[in-house]
Amino acid sequence: MKTVQPATPVQAVPARAPLKSLDEALTELLGHATPLAGTEQVSTFDADGRVLAQDVTSALQVPPQDNSAMDGYAVRCADLTAGVALPVSQRIPAGSSGSVLAPMSVARIFTGAPVPEGADAVVMQEDCTLQADGSVLVGASVQLGQWIRRSGEDVTKGAVILSKGERLTPASLGLAASIGMSTLTVMRRPRVALFSTGDELVMPGDVAPQDMPPGAIYNSNRFFLQALLKRLGCEVSDLGIVPDQRQATIDALQVAAQDHDLILTSGGVSVGEEDHTKPAVQALGHLDLWQIGMKPGKPFAHGRVANAHFIGLPGNPVSSFVTFLILVRPFLLKLQGVSEVAPHSIAATADFTWAKGDKRREFLRVRRNASGALERFPNQSAGVLTSAVWGDGLVDNPPGQTIVPGDVVRFIPFSELLA
Repeated sequence: MKTVQPATPVQAVPARAPLKSLDEALTELLGHATPLAGTEQVSTFDADGRVLAQDVTSALQVPPQDNSAMDGYAVRCADLTAGVALPVSQRIPAGSSGSVLAPMSVARIFTGAPVPEGADAVVMQEDCTLQADGSVLVGASVQLGQWIRRSGEDVTKGAVILSKGERLTPASLGLAASIGMSTLTVMRRPRVALFSTGDELVMPGDVAPQDMPPGAIYNSNRFFLQALLKRLGCEVSDLGIVPDQRQATIDALQVAAQDHDLILTSGGVSVGEEDHTKPAVQALGHLDLWQIGMKPGKPFAHGRVANAHFIGLPGNPVSSFVTFLILVRPFLLKLQGVSEVAPHSIAATADFTWAKGDKRREFLRVRRNASGALERFPNQSAGVLTSAVWGDGLVDNPPGQTIVPGDVVRFIPFSELLA
């Protein structure tokens, strides 16, 4: 009798874990972003874009005294009578101070000059007529307090005018200077090591377009990522292009982990046989976030190598660009102690059709048209960088959501994301 051998049991393929939602991933990512230690004093001239490390409190009033908002005449309202001209008792240019306003007189005053004691209004010179004898006839009705900028109406003494965690703007610098701040205490800049992976990558200038070998592409990611990092105030070490080899990737990560707060890479974080970044990071440290439910941008990773954060971006240029804006930007802002890292979005009307929503949360490249509605770039492929140049923002589209003209969508302007 023939003996029947039992069948070899079929090994069950482990089910792939569901992709982490973008909101979950962003919450987890920001949970790892502890503000960096260390501050520095910088000239207020050089503080644009830096993050305040401490509150800025005013030691004086701005303006320091009541002053004139116009070139004209300081008056006592009670002294004004229709048709009666009053003599000019004094002249007060900006930078000087007058004396008490004599009764039944006016004072010639210029914009920014302190209002003399006794005056309770300023009449602009266009509403006054200078008489032959030098007296002045006020030709308009006058309200108490008109054209007077009150002491402290901009800044009061003891007020916090700029708060710790604010990212400074040109207007912030002017406000700080208005209270006498020649230097500001800011958070130190994040130190970021940047490199790309891929045997197909060629640097512009190294090979002429007509000489490009089959399969080669120019490295565009390295250019926009470096620019984005610098816009966010980072000190960038560009470590170039790393070949698709496990040991070369490990070596690059070891170098990058020295004296850097963040290692940022593009490419090599998917699941292909030539994607070596994930195992290389795991060989030196750990990954705590890998692949998320967003489109473009599923192959996104975060972990640590030694004392440095690691973030791996997808290799496709639009995926890399969008994941930087949506995930890396708030991460870097929080590292610098910024208190509000979420971009502001606005409700806008779609002027396009998106017939089939993806199971992932999508970021569509769009721009405003002449009517103020949003039109969509025709090709939303993750490799079409033209869409990011053509567009002026992203539609943040929920999973499975279709769009027809007239729908209200969530629009995030590039002006918000690239500031």
